Amino acid sequence: SKTSEDLSWRSQGFSDRLRHALVNGLDQFVEEDTAEALKQLNTPLAVIEGPLMDGMKAVGDLFGAGKMFLPQVVKSARVMKKAVAYLEPFMKEAQKSGAQASSQGKVLLATVKGDVHDIGKNIVGVVMACNGYEVIDLGVMVPIEKIINCIRSEKPDFVGLSGLITPSLDEMIFNAKEFERLGLRIPLLVGGATTSRAHTAVKIDEHYSGPVLHVADASLAVGVLGRLKSEGAKYSKEVKAKYSEIRSEHQLKASQKGEGRLPLLEARKNSLKLDLSQVAPRPKQLGVVTEENIKVQDLVPYIDWSPLFWTWELKGKYPDIFEHPKYGTQARELFAEAQRMLERFMSNASIKPKAVYGLFPAASSGDDVVVFDPNSPTTELSRLHFLRQQEAKANQGPNLSLSDFIAPRGAKEDFIGAFAVSMGEGVEALALEFRSQHDDFNAILAQAMGDRLAEALAEWLHEKVRRNWGIESGPSLGIAELLDEKYQGIRPAPGYAACPDHSEKGTIWRLLSAEKAIGVKLTESFAMMPPSSVSGLYFAHPAAKYFSVGPIGGDQLAEYAQRKGWSLNEAEKWLRPNLI
Repeated sequence: SKTSEDLSWRSQGFSDRLRHALVNGLDQFVEEDTAEALKQLNTPLAVIEGPLMDGMKAVGDLFGAGKMFLPQVVKSARVMKKAVAYLEPFMKEAQKSGAQASSQGKVLLATVKGDVHDIGKNIVGVVMACNGYEVIDLGVMVPIEKIINCIRSEKPDFVGLSGLITPSLDEMIFNAKEFERLGLRIPLLVGGATTSRAHTAVKIDEHYSGPVLHVADASLAVGVLGRLKSEGAKYSKEVKAKYSEIRSEHQLKASQKGEGRLPLLEARKNSLKLDLSQVAPRPKQLGVVTEENIKVQDLVPYIDWSPLFWTWELKGKYPDIFEHPKYGTQARELFAEAQRMLERFMSNASIKPKAVYGLFPAASSGDDVVVFDPNSPTTELSRLHFLRQQEAKANQGPNLSLSDFIAPRGAKEDFIGAFAVSMGEGVEALALEFRSQHDDFNAILAQAMGDRLAEALAEWLHEKVRRNWGIESGPSLGIAELLDEKYQGIRPAPGYAACPDHSEKGTIWRLLSAEKAIGVKLTESFAMMPPSSVSGLYFAHPAAKYFSVGPIGGDQLAEYAQRKGWSLNEAEKWLRPNLI
């Protein structure tokens, strides 16, 4: 039978068994094999530096050669962590007599203040630990004081900062300036979804004399650390020179771009002229609605699976990725694990999808949208502030702002929607439980599935709202049509291309009483807690489409600051990526 041939490796010596278990990510026998190794080799240190490190080195080599993929590496790490956890009590004894494990170096990792996303950082930490580095992970929303204190007490060799939302870019600049002010020279690695090599070179590197390196994904981190260790000053100098070159190119481009930018008043004259005959009908129900009793299984048909594979650095689209010559087998295996996690979510009572949305009378006023009280349509509840494209259009198209998709004041009755959805606290609790069992693979998978389901919940809710609004009827669209946005209207989110200002989430939260309704909080940088949450606005006009605001001029920045009641510095902080 399959089982007996599967277990033939059990007849090998303990070193080969441990290596096999590590390379294949099999953790069911790891404690007995580690116990036997300890008996034969006498000290826990000899077990770690012998068979365990040999096995992890093989994993590192296979990963580096592209013969092994991220999900497998994280499963190998699970085996390693369980072996080390078994040895830990014996280590404490050994340490009393002065024996210490040698490590490749110490890395401090942190998601910066105001930011809560840590899936990528967790993966990087696991890959580094697999390669013999000691990893200190300070978690999420870590203020600079805590990072500095940890540098002083733990004396790490490297610091890695991570961030997902755009305000985190500013927090990283601030951290680099603090490192400089305190005279630190520790290498600083920067990573996360919004970070880029250009931003690191242009905005962070010039503030810090120590080495600053952008690391695009987990598989590259170990190589960067290796070069910093082996080539130290030479490698740092090379990178500094390269980054300085990127800065000069950038300044040149920026001055040329400025020439192709329209003054704000001209861009406004070129706004979209809305076809008022196409304005969506009055919704059947106005005001705020909290959706109760949503089941995880209701959301499964709405899941977009492709980003799950991207989280694990398997490049391709679902379901075609299953046939991919390089990633296919891994993708199928990961998908099977994701189905098991989904079953777990369905049977776990503490995972409760929650959603709240509101539909309101609205009118555009310049680049703002005024939101009115449904019970008293002349009473202004709030104002949403939007930016407008200022790039000169080669194709004579309009310079768009989201306000263009809402009928102007006095022209025609119109409406706007807002929503917030979350998979709740249960996802992070589950991830934490896995982590306490040394199971990073399932911890990361739980978080990744939480994100997929939060997006599915947003898709599910949007469909429901379109039907309530009377802009969609007939049979439901299939997932492929939903992902291709074959429906009328859009749901842009603050912090994304059409509405780059994250702080607009504050207005959505006030309109919906979102924290009270579904328990989602906003951090000081307007990241959503818990992380498996999505929020945004609903526009229903058929002309509404997604677009990118792109770079804005000083005139729009100053005017936007005034509309928001901000100082120019505050406006710069929130709109940094649009000021290139």
